[in-house]
Amino acid sequence: MAKDYYKILGVEKNASKEDVKKAFHKLAHKYHPDRKGGDESKFKEINEAYQTLSDDSKRSQYDTYGSNYGDRGGTGAGWDPGGFQGFPGGAEGFNFDFGDIFNGFDFFSGASGGRQRTQRGRDISIDIEIPFAESVFGTERKILLTKSALCDICNGNGGKPGAGVRKCDVCNGKGAVREVFFGAITTERVCGACSGKGETPKEKCANCHGAGAVRKSEEIFVTIPPGIADGEMIRMTGLGEAAPRGIPGDLYVKMHVQADRNFVREGNNIITNIHIKISDALLGSEYSLQTLEGEKITLVIPAGISDGELLRIRNKGVPIGHKSTKRGDLLVRVRIQIPKGLSIKQKELLNKLRAEGL
Repeated sequence: MAKDYYKILGVEKNASKEDVKKAFHKLAHKYHPDRKGGDESKFKEINEAYQTLSDDSKRSQYDTYGSNYGDRGGTGAGWDPGGFQGFPGGAEGFNFDFGDIFNGFDFFSGASGGRQRTQRGRDISIDIEIPFAESVFGTERKILLTKSALCDICNGNGGKPGAGVRKCDVCNGKGAVREVFFGAITTERVCGACSGKGETPKEKCANCHGAGAVRKSEEIFVTIPPGIADGEMIRMTGLGEAAPRGIPGDLYVKMHVQADRNFVREGNNIITNIHIKISDALLGSEYSLQTLEGEKITLVIPAGISDGELLRIRNKGVPIGHKSTKRGDLLVRVRIQIPKGLSIKQKELLNKLRAEGL
């Protein structure tokens, strides 16, 4: 069945070569088999269409005879199922610039347009457990972290101070090395020996043995903002593993909030219970209550309150936002105590109240 190369690339029949090229780059980047979610068969089809429409002679033949123009003595433009054997070099009239297709693909070269990518250290993740009150009001923690850090002697360059540098033996001073894919596609990546600098120290640092980094313990202060929730993560930029001649990774601190025996968080509100007598529930009363921050307040119990009702104390809850002065509320759930083992006098009084219809 004849293939519609214009439809495959999503361009009009009068599309310019530049339009064809742009459409191909977009689709090739999307469907390349080395990418997550790529489609090899779709990629081959896209390449086949581009090979024809990007060549004036082949495009003219295709416009005249369709996708089977190769059967009329042409060279054809089909995908070589052998996996690029014979490329590049124009075998059987197939001359294709692979640098054109992969220009801008960050999954081969490590940077767009062939630019060198700065190396980055690994991220670190740790866990911290804090009391409930500290999660509400914020706090600080000092932790001792053992990680890879820049060498203090060579400042991360891996060389003996004052020894000088020389051309990298691995990349021959170019800062990049070539890689071959599918047996013929040649791309470049940053040289790992010199991190793209093209130079290496003449003598290695005696402290880090040329690595530029050493394992050591470091004290780190973690500022925990008010209102942080259980399971929330704090990101501390640049405090992860060091990367010689690069940038350090990040430190991620995961918070674990301990349960409190008196208070429970619900959104930006804090809930606590208060136990009152039946008589106070019926007649009303006042109770002394201590808030999470230790402040003593007087709570007015209205007459006729029911078990489980909530009384609201405004602005005594969790800070709304790490930098905000506004807070949620303290919600006091009333629990009516039912006495057990009534005395004879108490029973007599209750029987009188029952006789009165209470």
